[in-house]
Amino acid sequence: MDRWQAMRVFVQVVESGGFAPAARVLHMSPPSVTRTISQLEGLIGTRLLVRTTRSLKLTAAGEGYAADCRRILGEISEAEANAAGSFTQPAGLLTVTAPALFGRIHVLPVILDFLDRYPAMQVKTVFVDRVTNLVEEGLDVAVRIAALPASGLVARRIGSIGQVLCGSPDYFARHGEPETPEDLAGHRIIGRDGLFGHSEWLFGKDNSIRVPVSARLICNTNDAAIAAAVAGWGLSRFQSYQVAPEIEAGRLKIALADYEREPVPIHIVHAEGRKVSARVRAFVDFAVERFRQRVGVNGVGSS
Repeated sequence: MDRWQAMRVFVQVVESGGFAPAARVLHMSPPSVTRTISQLEGLIGTRLLVRTTRSLKLTAAGEGYAADCRRILGEISEAEANAAGSFTQPAGLLTVTAPALFGRIHVLPVILDFLDRYPAMQVKTVFVDRVTNLVEEGLDVAVRIAALPASGLVARRIGSIGQVLCGSPDYFARHGEPETPEDLAGHRIIGRDGLFGHSEWLFGKDNSIRVPVSARLICNTNDAAIAAAVAGWGLSRFQSYQVAPEIEAGRLKIALADYEREPVPIHIVHAEGRKVSARVRAFVDFAVERFRQRVGVNGVGSS
């Protein structure tokens, strides 16, 4: 039994959702595919798939084995490509994750340029406002805006982002500007789920100034909070890149700049391994160069 071929057939059955569709992709007969899976299960000694007349589902063992097969087959393909000398021109699928708005504004242009440079590459974006698990979710590269804890990830710092408190010129004309963080008690506050949705905001380079805030409006998206601030309803706090266009256009104005905290670092990270794939290596090197060329643009600072 060809173990590599059996793993390839198994992964294709999982991705195709059935034996017949997998057989068409692999140019095999459906009975051959069925026989290969049965032999594989017999060799391993456990059921990998639960078959019914209408559906095909992975068992718990099958889910783990499928993930391992994808990794092993990817490493084999990578080794063959490197041996053939094609590592200088990376090819295949790369999955990149980043915070939603930062991904759209800053990461997507880098990806588009990367695809133009490497025509054999394909990139899938996962732009979400949560911390993703690269290994468990099958992601290759992540852009993280945070001070990173110790982990098994390889990280390269590409910049930093400041935080700003801002409101519209119309709001300040009607309600005045706060001169100290404590003055926020007399202002309307626009809260937000997540980073700045807490009942206490920290100010000062060492986070020594703690100010309780009570938001009458709590938004679940950055876009909604920005729109409310631009409309002049109240004050809110953002990472600088999120409101850079509004500040540049004069729709929002920064307050309490002298009291703000230290900028937050931006890192590009990927899983650690004995050999980083050519796809990941090419993209990380490309992205680091591009981000450092954009230092100081749209609220992104130097590293």
